[in-house]
Amino acid sequence: MLIETELTPNPATIKFIPGRVVMGMGTRDFITPEEAEASPLASALFGLGDVTGVFFGGDFLSVTIAPGAQWSDVKPDVLSILLEHFSANMPLFAPGSADAIVVPAEEEFSDDPADAEIVAQIRELIDTRVRPAVANDGGDIVYRGFDRGTVFLRMQGACSGCPSSTATLKNGIEQLLKHYVPEVTEVRAV
Repeated sequence: MLIETELTPNPATIKFIPGRVVMGMGTRDFITPEEAEASPLASALFGLGDVTGVFFGGDFLSVTIAPGAQWSDVKPDVLSILLEHFSANMPLFAPGSADAIVVPAEEEFSDDPADAEIVAQIRELIDTRVRPAVANDGGDIVYRGFDRGTVFLRMQGACSGCPSSTATLKNGIEQLLKHYVPEVTEVRAV
């Protein structure tokens, strides 16, 4: 089995492509070892000590290492864990009941029903134009809300903590949304 790797705009994150489906639908971002307990694979990666983030995408996963850690030291161990996991067709998530599922609380944004048409346009642009491009870089961007001209987005995977994420938000996503949806005045990460 061959696992391809790609550099991402975030120097602390590498995108790993195992040549098979990772998440059938959706994405999952692990930013603490406690969150990673839901997945044997994420837990094993956090167990390396230098790993500070694991992101599962459709056909890839991104791994982020701590400041000061070197990919030349960590990458062989990550690849070993990934090869073992995918070669053995191990499950991505630990079996359990719904009682064991813990979803971290997120800041709540509620869209004004009067903005439904604007929100639909924003969501469509994010889903069709932004998310595919961001997935190529090993991350994801999730719509969180719209309030008085401001769009709130959550960055995941390689995008979270990336030095160029502010430029991506302001020069890329914000300009795109402002162009197609004149009601948008600003984009903020949450």
